[in-house]
Amino acid sequence: MDAHIIAAAAVLTALSVLLQQFRLFHMPQGGSVTVGSMVPLLLISYRFGPGVGMLAGFICGMLNLFQDPYILHPVQVLFDYPLPFMAMGLAGLSAGHIYRGAAAAFAARFLCHFISGIVFFSSYAPSGTSPILYALTFNASYLVPEFLVCCLILKLLPVSRLLNAMGGKS
Repeated sequence: MDAHIIAAAAVLTALSVLLQQFRLFHMPQGGSVTVGSMVPLLLISYRFGPGVGMLAGFICGMLNLFQDPYILHPVQVLFDYPLPFMAMGLAGLSAGHIYRGAAAAFAARFLCHFISGIVFFSSYAPSGTSPILYALTFNASYLVPEFLVCCLILKLLPVSRLLNAMGGKS
């Protein structure tokens, strides 16, 4: 990584952290729909590849942990903060197909939160509700809208021009 990549990734990571503060709604045990806070991480991944995207996601996830923690167990912290944000870096594997990359990244993020929901949050499920159904419903209730908001923003942004302005892959 050169200074250009580090600077671009730092600016976009900071933008992602900033956008996380603008929530359309926030779930009781964590998770929220924002005004596209994952878009900068997707752009990092598309431009600089999954490695840089995952590093930026890790940093973003740790900053999110410090700003808005919901901690039940140390392993739960991994599945709710660094791992799902790192998963956004997987979008870089489909850089030529922006929506496919975003879908893969959000699916991997969903999987992390889903596992956490089953293992650590099943006690919040209403009586008689399967922990799997509860984790699926709870996490889909904010991740599907977040994915749709990000796709809408990606549709409205001049993505090709933005990516070209960031420079080439390392």
